[in-house]
Amino acid sequence: MEPLEQLREVVASTPPDPALAAYLENVRTRAWTITDDELQALKDAGVTEDTIFEQTVAVAISEGLRRLDAAERAIA
Repeated sequence: MEPLEQLREVVASTPPDPALAAYLENVRTRAWTITDDELQALKDAGVTEDTIFEQTVAVAISEGLRRLDAAERAIA
């Protein structure tokens, strides 16, 4: 299996956590604006660091693949 296909499978098997919807949207669209205070608020709400990490990585990879696909369509 190709590495990109493996990434797609991993991302597909990590559905977004609805409790992190606003945070994950920021990861997708403006990750550079995320602050330590936002992350602390998630932790204070009971979200574990592992969950934050896994969800962040899954969404970042998903967005990267979406942009790669868009670039490939534009080039073709």
